[in-house]
Amino acid sequence: MKERLVNIIKRFIEKRASKVTESDVGKVVDNSDSIRDKFEHAGPLGRYIGDVKLLISLVKDYWSGEYRSIPWWAMSAVVFTLLYVVSPVDLIPDFIPVIGYMDDAAVLSVCLVLVEQELAGYKQWKIQKAKGKPEEDG
Repeated sequence: MKERLVNIIKRFIEKRASKVTESDVGKVVDNSDSIRDKFEHAGPLGRYIGDVKLLISLVKDYWSGEYRSIPWWAMSAVVFTLLYVVSPVDLIPDFIPVIGYMDDAAVLSVCLVLVEQELAGYKQWKIQKAKGKPEEDG
């Protein structure tokens, strides 16, 4: 049952992500504070805040052109997922106590699995980029 649900969510993400455009990337950048706030203040979604911050950072680096070593299918899955979680229109409305965030958590979880390898590459790039920067006086 769980595997079947994961496959349904995976197909849902892939289908919607195929319609993501470059301008949608900009929407994530423009709404990054709202996306982050939702995870910081939405109880059960709080456990994903580290992942969401990483995804937002990825989208911002992609948007700025600093990081383009990610296939479009993966970027579009991330963008779709982040827009989905802040959308007032989703499978289960967020105003329904407890279960209202379940679909957001499920979509985010499946997205993280889909882009796991690309996220690992991005993390490595971030580490190398940080090492290459001169240390700030402080």
